[in-house]
Amino acid sequence: MTSSRPYLVRAFNEWILDNDCTPYIVVDAGIQGVQVPTDHVANGQIVLNISPGAVRGLVIGNGALEFSARFGGVPMQVFIPLQAVMAVYAKENGEGMVFGSEPGSPDPEGPGGKDVDKPGDSGQSGDRPTGRPTLKVVK
Repeated sequence: MTSSRPYLVRAFNEWILDNDCTPYIVVDAGIQGVQVPTDHVANGQIVLNISPGAVRGLVIGNGALEFSARFGGVPMQVFIPLQAVMAVYAKENGEGMVFGSEPGSPDPEGPGGKDVDKPGDSGQSGDRPTGRPTLKVVK
C-alpha cells in the first residue's frame, strides 16, 4: 500500500485551518532531499508555519510538500519529502499528529540518525543490551 502520511498531512492541515488555527509542521532536516533554510534548523529539526498567510503555493503531494516563503526577508522555495514530516499540529492548542516511521522510510537510528527511546526503555544502561535496541511483543 502507499504511504498514509500525505493523506493525513493534507487532512490535518485542512482540519486545523477549518478550526481557525495555524498549521505548523515539524521537519527532520537531515532527511535526503529536504530543502529548508538551514539557518533556522535546530537539533536537526525545523518547525514551519504552513498557513496560507505564511506561505505561497502550498502543494502537499503524495511524495513531497512544497511552497515558497520568506525567511528573514529572503525568498526561498521549500521542498520537503513527506517522509521528513515528523508532525503536523495547531500552534494555538497543540492538537495534531506525530508520525512514526513507516515501512520503506529511512531508519531514524541509521547513519546520521538519532538515538530514539523505545517504548519500555527507561534509559538506564542496565535495562537494554549494548548496540541496537530491539522491540518485543507484549501480550
